[in-house]
Amino acid sequence: MTVGTGAGLETADMVLNIGPQHPSTHGVLRLKLTLDGERVVTCEPIVGYMHRGAEKLFEVRDYRQILMLANRHDWLSAFSNELGVALAVERLMGIEVPERATWLRMALAELNRVLNHLMFLGSYPLEIGAITPMFYAFRERETLQAVMEEVSGGRMHYMFNRVGGLKEEVPAGWTERAREAIRTVRERLPDLDNLIRRNDIFLARTVGVGVLTAEQAAAFGASGPVARASGLDFDLRRDEPYLAYDELDVPVVTRSAGDCHSRFEVLLDQTYVSLDLAEQCLSRVDQISGPVNVRLPKVVKAPEGHTYAWTENPLGVNGYYLVSRGEKTPWRMKLRTASYANVQALSTLIPGCLVPDLIAILGSMFFVVGDIDK
Repeated sequence: MTVGTGAGLETADMVLNIGPQHPSTHGVLRLKLTLDGERVVTCEPIVGYMHRGAEKLFEVRDYRQILMLANRHDWLSAFSNELGVALAVERLMGIEVPERATWLRMALAELNRVLNHLMFLGSYPLEIGAITPMFYAFRERETLQAVMEEVSGGRMHYMFNRVGGLKEEVPAGWTERAREAIRTVRERLPDLDNLIRRNDIFLARTVGVGVLTAEQAAAFGASGPVARASGLDFDLRRDEPYLAYDELDVPVVTRSAGDCHSRFEVLLDQTYVSLDLAEQCLSRVDQISGPVNVRLPKVVKAPEGHTYAWTENPLGVNGYYLVSRGEKTPWRMKLRTASYANVQALSTLIPGCLVPDLIAILGSMFFVVGDIDK
């Protein structure tokens, strides 16, 4: 668009591509911006650069193999992704998982949630110029990664869920070592909290920036920390419990401002909550004996039909719609991912902001691009 200034000069809006690379994004994303000087007029998120194809790959893998694919669409929430797919298959097959496996799954899911949040709590300040929080966040991540690696053998793609429970029993004494790691992280987390939450520069960059109202969050289907920072008080662990979450009191952290700082605060405070929940789950595990999986036939076939399982993943609500025609592979496995809905809100959030604020907004939406290009 060309604009006359009345002085014989003409100016034109600039169309600028941010990406496709990693500008404050966990994965390859492209934003097509129209700029008027330094102010963004329009923003179009363009996805598809990851070429994941996970949903089609599900259709040519059997029910044991698809858990490996589920690990990878949101690589920061690998255990939670496996869990959602396993729950969908178990629901369709009518499998009842042993109680010990249920509580172990919950403990590991909450530890995975803390690991996910710590990554964003370190990387988000880094993206707007603060390097020190990253060191603190990774110190805590390593403490928890040690116990996750001990139990599963993996640091990123755990592959510890199985249809019908878990891969194997946890090592002797593992629950106490996990509790000790949780206590250590809980004691040291205020180092990160005090460093950044009330930092004057961080406040200047995030307070009142990128406001997403509750109505907008609901309209875009946003969920998780992004939605709760806008005042949407919704968490599947409390509102539609799965596993044994109905036996726990799950505090839901919310804010009302809906800006970048609120999203960061929700993520930070949720980390404390998940540490407490994981510790409660581990205490229950120690009170329960028995197997951690059920015996499956050599060839696993889900009966003909369809089901939908959804879980409160670290980044929000993930849904798994499974359609079976009675074969050993899914006929269709549709993913409803939190990141996909959260990113769509950028087209509303970013117009009107300045280019420097764009990075602050983008980083605060907490998404993994593999979770979008599914």
